[in-house]
Amino acid sequence: MSTNLSRAPLSGADWFAVEFDPATRAVVMLDQRLLPAEVRYERYQTPDEVADAIRDMVIRGAPAIGIVAAYALAMVARDERSDAKMFLVANGTAGRILNATRPTAVNLGWAIARMSRKAGEVCELEPEARYQGMLDEAEAIHREDVASCRRLGELGAAEVPEGAVILTHCNAGALATGGYGTALGVIRAAHAEGKNVRVLAGETRPYLQGARLTAWELHRDGIPVEVITDNMAGHFFQSGEINFVVVGSDRIAANSDVANKIGTYSLAVLANQHDVPFTVAAPWSTVDLRTRSGADIPIEQRSRDEVATVGKMTMVADGVPCRHPAFDITPARLVDAIYTERGIVRPKIGERPDLLQSLQS
Repeated sequence: MSTNLSRAPLSGADWFAVEFDPATRAVVMLDQRLLPAEVRYERYQTPDEVADAIRDMVIRGAPAIGIVAAYALAMVARDERSDAKMFLVANGTAGRILNATRPTAVNLGWAIARMSRKAGEVCELEPEARYQGMLDEAEAIHREDVASCRRLGELGAAEVPEGAVILTHCNAGALATGGYGTALGVIRAAHAEGKNVRVLAGETRPYLQGARLTAWELHRDGIPVEVITDNMAGHFFQSGEINFVVVGSDRIAANSDVANKIGTYSLAVLANQHDVPFTVAAPWSTVDLRTRSGADIPIEQRSRDEVATVGKMTMVADGVPCRHPAFDITPARLVDAIYTERGIVRPKIGERPDLLQSLQS
């Protein structure tokens, strides 16, 4: 699993979703499509290659794709050595291509906008100084995300019951972020506090991020985890085994509606029916105060083939259509708590993210 990085990973761990190697000026990503069977890191040299990697799910998770897009825009500065105007044009073009890869995850647009502001600040510098300024900003985004995950993990862990069986969905771990994770950050922090938690990881069809990625992460960390199929969740709620639910998010609207991987809404309904806390963990960069409600969040529609096939096996006959919305919306009224590095929002009692807008992490 050697990555041959020229420095210690900013994630602070010996494995990661994304890093930048200053020596080769390349983005290094773990190909998540191959997990858990194979752990393979690949290097990406151009913004177009990074955009393809996001689109093809080499990397996924809202914070992680924001970070990798920031590094891709630093590579624009690496390559564009002409005047300020041409640099800004190249930056804008790359930003639009990157932003179109995954429309639901707001962290992507947030990171691109932040890097574009930095581009405006450094555009008149000499090319090497311009590149260094852009890279410094991308690395700041990466470091801040890791720190945010650790802080929100501590806040969420304080509310996890001793000995809880925690249900999570999809993968909101170190593989989805700059490091440590959001929902899995809460679980990691609770485990570190000695709360003796156990995790049920929903498999998360059709891309199986829970089965392939979440279980892999937690098992590596020595956190007890079992995988269940998505349609088993109701049984475990009904039997009283699940005590707590924590998931990540790809976008949180101003009214506290939550967009997350398809299937999240169903779990929220089940949790509320069985009086189990349903919580969301996300960095502040996932909060989109410009989007009024979940109804305004674009839902990515992905390929039929991701539903119709599992690996090389065909599950649906040729010619039969499949529908594949990648995300759904969980209404604020079903959400007990949203954990961010700025603090906790409790949507069920009417709290909204703007309660934390003026607070610093």
